Amino acid sequence: MRISVRAETFRLAEVFTISRGSRTAAEVLTVTVNDGKVTGRGECVPYARYDETLESVIVQIEGFDGAWADLQDALPAGAARNALDCAFWDHAAKREGKRVWELAGLPAPAPEQTAFTLSLDTPEAMEAKARQHAHRPLLKIKLGTADDMARLEAVRRGAPQARIIVDANEGWTADIYADLAPHLVRLGVALVEQPLPAGADDMLAEIARPLPVCADESCHDRASLPALKGKYDVVNIKLDKTGGLTEALALKTDAQAAGFGIMVGCMVGSSLAMAPATLVAQGVMFTDLDGPLLLAEDRDPALVFDAKGVHPPVAALWG
Repeated sequence: MRISVRAETFRLAEVFTISRGSRTAAEVLTVTVNDGKVTGRGECVPYARYDETLESVIVQIEGFDGAWADLQDALPAGAARNALDCAFWDHAAKREGKRVWELAGLPAPAPEQTAFTLSLDTPEAMEAKARQHAHRPLLKIKLGTADDMARLEAVRRGAPQARIIVDANEGWTADIYADLAPHLVRLGVALVEQPLPAGADDMLAEIARPLPVCADESCHDRASLPALKGKYDVVNIKLDKTGGLTEALALKTDAQAAGFGIMVGCMVGSSLAMAPATLVAQGVMFTDLDGPLLLAEDRDPALVFDAKGVHPPVAALWG
């Protein structure tokens, strides 16, 4: 099996800002696996928060010379294993003339409503964006500063009917979250994502959780689950954290068995990165696979987004 990897850049439609910084483009790695007859593709988004760079992930991918069956033990959970795992799934589907969900023993997938993300900005700018996207059923707003109350109020004014998810990206302290939590409830927020830094989130087990709290940076794969009990109600499954579709499906099963709700999220990538995640997102509490909606350019063919939500991929894209 010949494995190749290349870096690609997709321009964003506008600057995307979270509590850790801003970006104007999605920098991704595209992996192909080829047996001389069939080519499978996968995409990953190396993430600095997890000490990943394009260069370091390329080294991991190029250093893998085993078979698909060796992958889970050969590489840790993360971007490199994700791109390879998804490329192997795509290759297997094409080789067998089936869809990935058939190979995985899953029901045929259907569209799922996805959140649309509003990046961190001034209250005035966030209200304007909320008003522009008020027709969407679910908005996710990026927060994570000490003065977020005005942003919360502004978004709710702009989109009075939308369900809202708040993502602090580890930006709050326990005191800030405790102060904000009653207002999140008052404003009808459905979920708060990663309010405290991973590794410094034990206070979540000691303070009131008046609305569901979701682990993002604190949850990577199945090994994360024991430490989340009593602190979180929901886990955010992202393939770039789990290290691919194989572990993502296993994490979903184990997390549900442990009583956690499920959110399926993404890094900012193209439709190729989202395609495998649409299978994990079937029937979950929250889907957040809006990466392609934030881009100025995408794959061809791309995922379809419409009033029904994000649709499963066509075979020409992936799987």
